[in-house]
Amino acid sequence: MELHNCMEDAVKKNVERILKGYNSVCNCPKCKLDITAVALNNLPPQYTVTDKGKLFTKVKEMDAQYKVDIYREVTKAIELVSRHPHHEI
Repeated sequence: MELHNCMEDAVKKNVERILKGYNSVCNCPKCKLDITAVALNNLPPQYTVTDKGKLFTKVKEMDAQYKVDIYREVTKAIELVSRHPHHEI
């Protein structure tokens, strides 16, 4: 197994889900990556190197506060990127 940031997986999954509720926000790959990067920069990393560590991180994903933190940061990132997109329109 290699070094892996499980927070990245959780944020990517939530970016897709949360963006569905924003009809007027750009959904292009560049904006999605920018949203993901902004959110990840404001969340603590969850690095693992073993299957056991990955399992502990999966259990943590069930925690309500963990979900709220990700939702909050992804939502803030969507709002920021939608105001200042870096792609060509």
